[in-house]
Amino acid sequence: MLDYLQRILNARVYDVAVESPLDLAAKLSHRLGNSIWLKREDTQPVFSFKLRGAYNKMVRLTPEQRERGVVCASAGNHAQGVALSARRLGCRAVIVMPVTTPLLKSDAVRTLGGEVVLAGESYSDAYAHALELERQHGYVFVHPFDDPDVIAGQGTIGMEILRQRQRPIHAVFIAIGGGGLISGVAAYIKAVRPEIQVIGVQMVDSDAMIRSVREGKRVELTDVGLFSDGTAVKRVGEETFRMTRELVDDFVTVDTDSVCAAIKDVFEDTRSILEPAGALSVAGLKSYVARHNLAGKDLVAITCGANMNFDRLRFIAERAETGEEREALLAVTIPEERGSFRRLCQTIGQRSVTEFSYRISDAREAHVLVGLTTSNRAEGLAIAESLHQEGFAAVDLVDDDLSKEHLRYMVGGRSGLAQDERLFRVQFPERPGALMRFLSRMHPDWNISLFHYRNQGADYGRILVGIQVPESENKEFQSFLDTLGYPCTEETNNRAYRLFLR
Repeated sequence: MLDYLQRILNARVYDVAVESPLDLAAKLSHRLGNSIWLKREDTQPVFSFKLRGAYNKMVRLTPEQRERGVVCASAGNHAQGVALSARRLGCRAVIVMPVTTPLLKSDAVRTLGGEVVLAGESYSDAYAHALELERQHGYVFVHPFDDPDVIAGQGTIGMEILRQRQRPIHAVFIAIGGGGLISGVAAYIKAVRPEIQVIGVQMVDSDAMIRSVREGKRVELTDVGLFSDGTAVKRVGEETFRMTRELVDDFVTVDTDSVCAAIKDVFEDTRSILEPAGALSVAGLKSYVARHNLAGKDLVAITCGANMNFDRLRFIAERAETGEEREALLAVTIPEERGSFRRLCQTIGQRSVTEFSYRISDAREAHVLVGLTTSNRAEGLAIAESLHQEGFAAVDLVDDDLSKEHLRYMVGGRSGLAQDERLFRVQFPERPGALMRFLSRMHPDWNISLFHYRNQGADYGRILVGIQVPESENKEFQSFLDTLGYPCTEETNNRAYRLFLR
């Protein structure tokens, strides 16, 4: 520990890195009943902590080693750190990245002057290819985590935290991929203020370090999840395993939904958007607080990266509410008879609806996919119970990945029962109860044969509704449309409707 303390104190990082702020997350602190501090490594010049370790390693190379050039393997953030350091030091940098690396990260490496080589589907695959290039061309390999100089560079984050927050800190939460960040930070914290708990956080499908510590030896995973690509490591480092096993107090695993919720939490406090690996520590902190019923403590989470592809935000936004347990997703079975759909809406009442999908398919029963905004998981279970009491069978789908990832977008199809169906797009002000007001104006003899609604977070909601209207009642139905009060467009002759739903 003394050796690493000296290495950290003498680390050369501030030629390229900045001392990142330690910011209070006011909203999250209020909600969790603790003081939550974010160590904002996402504000570094390459939007990640990785340049600290990369530069500290490379600045110590001899002129002859720099002349040979460097090679590294990285899912993105270490690559940018190496590329920036190489540009600063005037040497060649070959960067091997998995083919799954977000385009944002590979483009950023090229912009910084790095030569990108895509190989393999995970960091471990890219690592093997980088070692082969090292043997073939004589490059100097810059390891992303299993190197004392790299570890010491990352340890400067721990030094800054203790300088910036000199009051008691209960725990520091740190994401783990290969283990370089947590090893460096833990080395400094445990040397200077050993009473502070150091908590490691990993994805449930990329938990190589936790398994290794549990089994007392390094474990290599067959596969790793790629949602948090920055921590998708099949096998942790030898040195980082040794240090983590000795210095880290506890571990937390988190899933995709909880990481999406953490990204939203940080955005609401900072207006910054973290990448999944960058929000891992916040997700782990929230889980740890709930598990241990912590209150009134100072807790620090290192937000270690913000290299997010914009096209991932839709998925993250949709899963964040589930991760925060603020959305109930239910499959509700109702009798296929006139009025039952309205009765279902009356049971739901004034709750805010996030989704409503239905397509007539059976003469006896109808299956409706319902999403509702809730304050917690218990409220979702209470809603399901109230539906049961009204005679509606309800299945909780919150934990069903198939439903969340696919089924909720696939409800529908052609139906032989949808005779005399007319299709309409309806727009209405987005507020609780608007759906019920729309349905309450429907004539009880007009059966709803298709219904789709999804809350998009806009000022106006949009419904797609199919209504079975006998030809003899078209005049009366037109009167209903004229008095509806909402903008309404008929789509009965729409080509896509006739191809997929008619």
